[in-house]
Amino acid sequence: MKCLSCGSANPNGKKFCGKCGTPLRVHCTACGAENPPGKKFCADCGAALTIVSSAPAGVASPLPTGPTSSAERRQLTVLFCDLVGSTALASRLDPEDLREIISVYHRCVADAVARFDGFVAKYMGDGVLVYFGYPGAHEDDAEQAVRAGRALIDAVGRVQTPEPLQVRVGIGTGEVVVGDLITSGDGQERGVVGETPNLAARLQALAEPSTVVIGP
Repeated sequence: MKCLSCGSANPNGKKFCGKCGTPLRVHCTACGAENPPGKKFCADCGAALTIVSSAPAGVASPLPTGPTSSAERRQLTVLFCDLVGSTALASRLDPEDLREIISVYHRCVADAVARFDGFVAKYMGDGVLVYFGYPGAHEDDAEQAVRAGRALIDAVGRVQTPEPLQVRVGIGTGEVVVGDLITSGDGQERGVVGETPNLAARLQALAEPSTVVIGP
């Protein structure tokens, strides 16, 4: 089994790379399914995959060492997308039906932003946090974020579900510090410190259904 981080070969069945300690299996943050290394989307629900810890409960996960664990300052564009009327949907639908709709919605958003080099940082219930400019930076990240916002509104609107779906999108750009590991239970994620994620969330709250609100 090849490590996604350092490229070292590891025996089959191992959970961590023997050279750098990186998890060798990728668990979907949306549905919890385990996926083999090298996959970008979950084979069970279609959500975009990020590497998280696969250590057993009570066992501390190894942290990356060297340059990968150091934070850096950079310009980042953050897109925050939220499903309109999710509370009302939850009151009308069976939980299993709602779960299926949320899974389809997550997959739709992930597919839309992937076409514009967006990085799905976190799924928060019916909210999706997306970075443009991390892990890879481009000169047109802010423009790509706006294009992605328009594209995902159209894509979500075309999803075939028992009830029509709409989203609100907020986009903010600014300087942040990114890269510090934040540990929560057995999972880890790259933290972003700065006003930009909060700005994107506030702009999303101001948006009308099926619209994008863009910060300065």
